[in-house]
Amino acid sequence: MQRRDFLKKAGIGVAASAAFGPVFAQGSPSVRWRLASSFPKSLDTIYGAAEVLAERVSALTGGRFQIRPYQAGEIVPGLQVMDAVQQGTVEVGHTASYYFVGKAQVLAFDTAVPFGLTARQQNAWMYFGGGIELFRPIFADFNIIQFPGGNTGVQMGGWFRKEIKSLSDLKGLKMRIPGPGGQVMSRLGVVPQVLAGGDIYPALERGTIDATEWVGPYDDEKLGFHKVAKFYYYPGWHEPGPMLSFYVNLNEWRKLPKEYQQAFEVAAAEANQWMMAKYDQLNPPALQRLIRAGVRLRKWPNEIMQAAQKAAFAWYEEEAAKDATYRKVYTAWKKFREEQYRWFAVAELGYEQFAFPSV
Repeated sequence: MQRRDFLKKAGIGVAASAAFGPVFAQGSPSVRWRLASSFPKSLDTIYGAAEVLAERVSALTGGRFQIRPYQAGEIVPGLQVMDAVQQGTVEVGHTASYYFVGKAQVLAFDTAVPFGLTARQQNAWMYFGGGIELFRPIFADFNIIQFPGGNTGVQMGGWFRKEIKSLSDLKGLKMRIPGPGGQVMSRLGVVPQVLAGGDIYPALERGTIDATEWVGPYDDEKLGFHKVAKFYYYPGWHEPGPMLSFYVNLNEWRKLPKEYQQAFEVAAAEANQWMMAKYDQLNPPALQRLIRAGVRLRKWPNEIMQAAQKAAFAWYEEEAAKDATYRKVYTAWKKFREEQYRWFAVAELGYEQFAFPSV
């Protein structure tokens, strides 16, 4: 299903657009915003959520509220999107909050942390578990209001030039892995690197890095990692449900008519759902293509999984002990995680362990 077909068939649909359009056209202001994405246009699904947002906002406001997306590097580099929104260089950004943990470690929980929440659980926490309410004052300090803006689902564990059989094989490896995943990997002996999507392949090809993680089969195939690294690890314990976010400059948000704010919130929620559904459709055939191309699929050894989980929670506790804001978010997140894990272990895991291996 293409993006425009999805927009026609989605919840609000064309009928709502027709209903709202004439009202906006008669007396509402014309608003033109620019959106800076952290992602290249070639990654059509992760970048595409910004296009879904823009198209739906326009449809819901009869064309009076226009948002034009720009790919990473057109206005600012991918890792400078937060600064661009905060400073008002652009009105909107589409990015991953864990890129900016250098500003505040707590921002990682807006995206994903190792051994954390799946995509469904992250949505539940954000929309109904108090996540958005916890983050609104944190982002307000950066002159930003944030909205869930997509999810890739549980990611793959990464591409490696050599096979990883034990913890000792990780020592000294240079790996592109940002945010909390990088923090945990560093405790296992890896040297983490932070690179934007478009910079990863050249670094891997030149040997500047030895390994990388990105998203999953569809995007990884597009970026060509299988051409220079044959070992593909799973699962992505470092990002079990990474949520993207739309950042809006708070000053510009407050200027919007209430109807435009509602249109934006509806469009962001739709884009959030669209991305996950699209990845679920695209990843299975992409993985099969990669395997046929000679990729060697490998599951992380239990030794590494156990060490990573222990290191992750030790690190969370350390951060919580020294930062009151982090502690507030972490405490709420941890309680929610425990409740979700108990439920999913009964219903989801019980079904999946029986049904999935039969294929």
